[in-house]
Amino acid sequence: MMPYKVTYLRLFSLLLRKPMEDEYGKKLTRKALKAAPAVYRQMLEKTDDIGADNPMAGNIYMGFVFLAIWKAADGAITPDSLRRVTKSFMGRPIIGKLMGGRDINRQEDLEAAKAKFHRMQEWADAHPEYKNKTWDFNFDETKHRDGSYYYFTRCPLEKFARENGFLEVLPVACEIDYMTTAFSHGVLHRDYTLATGGPICDYWIVPDQIKDPE
Repeated sequence: MMPYKVTYLRLFSLLLRKPMEDEYGKKLTRKALKAAPAVYRQMLEKTDDIGADNPMAGNIYMGFVFLAIWKAADGAITPDSLRRVTKSFMGRPIIGKLMGGRDINRQEDLEAAKAKFHRMQEWADAHPEYKNKTWDFNFDETKHRDGSYYYFTRCPLEKFARENGFLEVLPVACEIDYMTTAFSHGVLHRDYTLATGGPICDYWIVPDQIKDPE
C-alpha cells in the first residue's frame, strides 16, 4: 500500500469546493468532500507501493483526489460533470502558479523538462524493488524533430482503476496532462492512453509557439 498523505487531498478539496458547488450545488459538494478522505485512504491501502520518495508518487496522490470525490458521491457525479469541474479547477490562477513555472519555448527550459523526465526513469532504475510497479519511461529522440517524445506501457493509476472499478472515470484524470503541459507553454499530442484501452500512454510535448510540429 502507499503511505497515507493528505497534502494533495486537503489543498485540492479546498480549491475544488467552488467549482463543485457551481456544478453540483452545496449539498452534494458537502457530501462528497466529507466522505472523500475515507475513500482516499482506502484507495491508497489498495495501491501498490511505488516508493515514498518516487518523483512520480505525486501523480497518484493528485489523481486519487478526483477519483475519491467521484466515488464518495455514490453515483451522483458523472465522469462528464467531473470533467467540467476539473477543467474549472485547473483554470484557477493559483493552480497555474503552483504547477507552472517553465516556458518550454526556451531551449534551456525544454532541455530541463527532458532532463526531469529522464531523472524519473533513473530513479526507477536505481530502485529495482519498485521498478516493475511504477511508470516505465520509454524515450525516442528520433520519432519527432520538435519537442520531446516518450511513452509508458505501465501505469499504476490505470492498474488500480482497472482492478477496483474506477476505469470509467480515470480518463478525466488523464486529461489533466493536457492542462499541466499548457502551464509550461506546451502542447500535448497523444494517440493512446492505457485508460481507454490503448497499448501505451504516449506523450509528444511541443512548445506552443511551433504551429506545425514535426
